[in-house]
Amino acid sequence: MSIDKSKITKEMLDKALECKTADELIALAKTYGFTLTKEEAEAYLAELEDMELDAEALDKVAGGMCYSAGLGANERCNRGGGIAGA
Repeated sequence: MSIDKSKITKEMLDKALECKTADELIALAKTYGFTLTKEEAEAYLAELEDMELDAEALDKVAGGMCYSAGLGANERCNRGGGIAGA
């Protein structure tokens, strides 16, 4: 059964991201009234793994050098970012 992705809320997606197995995702989907086969759950888990990070998630993991306009590769931004000593 194909799931209408427009009906998936951020809360549902956050909980789905916590699922480690197809069985966990199947059980979670059932709590929201969705029915998944094991194959569908495995496919959705693979899709979740490949999902791009949103801006907030990127901010949490981003680091390194700042390449703002006018700054060279060896210069740091004055926003607290960059690599110490670079």
